Amino acid sequence: MPEPAAQASTGSITSSLVLAADDPAALARFYGAVLNAEPHPGLSDTHWRVPWPAGGWLELYAPSRSRPQPRQPGRLALCLQRMADATGALAVLHAWIATALELGASVDDSPRQEPFGAEAWLLDPEGNRLLLLVLATP
Repeated sequence: MPEPAAQASTGSITSSLVLAADDPAALARFYGAVLNAEPHPGLSDTHWRVPWPAGGWLELYAPSRSRPQPRQPGRLALCLQRMADATGALAVLHAWIATALELGASVDDSPRQEPFGAEAWLLDPEGNRLLLLVLATP
């Protein structure tokens, strides 16, 4: 096991999610509103940060023109979760979807009730996949 002084000299490790964006400021406003969190300017005028509920940040940046990040569908997606309230998981989900749609999202797969709660797949304003998950109360 390393000595405490050796651990301190390497610095602490933090984590974040990174998402390439055509318009980082606009996408930061979208995720800030959906997460009910304040977006923050990042390291440059093409970089924004939104606090991530589990800790760390959602980092939104415009890729360099010399190294573009093409849009692509994939199996990796952001997942936002909340607990159901007295109205039920599906009702909470529908209200959350309505907010996301007002902010520029679109529905990718219709909301559905599942044994664990309710879920819906959306596309954020730039076409990235986003799972909204409302967990059933025990």
